[in-house]
Amino acid sequence: MLLAKTKSLLGLAQRAGKLISGEAMVKDALAKNKKIELLIMAGDTSPRVKDEFIFLAKKKGIGLEEMSSKDELGSAIGKGERAIIAIIDNSFANSLRKLREEEF
Repeated sequence: MLLAKTKSLLGLAQRAGKLISGEAMVKDALAKNKKIELLIMAGDTSPRVKDEFIFLAKKKGIGLEEMSSKDELGSAIGKGERAIIAIIDNSFANSLRKLREEEF
């Protein structure tokens, strides 16, 4: 479950154009070495897709957080279900990391 602050921050990042969402778009950004600060993956993503993005995150040295469900991630950014989101802004990524630390 995403906290209200996390949902709000993800929505703001979407409106500001500071995130990329969806498997194909994120894979494309990774392949083109686009600057990605943080990957966020839904907990109910298929094992095959999870393994692929875990491998890519390690290969590229990008942090990866697992949060919520595909439906909730998509809803937070005003879209349909999303298995993966890439944050491309350091400030947003740091704020999301801080919120995650506060959750635990």
